[in-house]
Amino acid sequence: MMDVRFSRYDTVDYLKTEEDIVAYLDAVLEEGEPALIAAALGDVARTRNFSQLARDVGMSRQGLDKALSGHGNPSLSTVVKVAHALGLRLSFKAAH
Repeated sequence: MMDVRFSRYDTVDYLKTEEDIVAYLDAVLEEGEPALIAAALGDVARTRNFSQLARDVGMSRQGLDKALSGHGNPSLSTVVKVAHALGLRLSFKAAH
């Protein structure tokens, strides 16, 4: 019998371009689940220099990691600061 091995899936491996990142965040926002949104921002943050991002946001690396883990509960202020530091902005559109 053949020994089958699987590598660990990591979303970050597929976020290569700004378009990939925006499409990913748009898809996550469609779900509307706050913990999933925070975790998705954490994924995007891991594509960048996480330590520098934490400094830009005014948090410790550990604090930012916890907030964006999907288990944290970041404030809207933190989400906006992270988005801005990542070169992104939040926007709203009418729900259908």
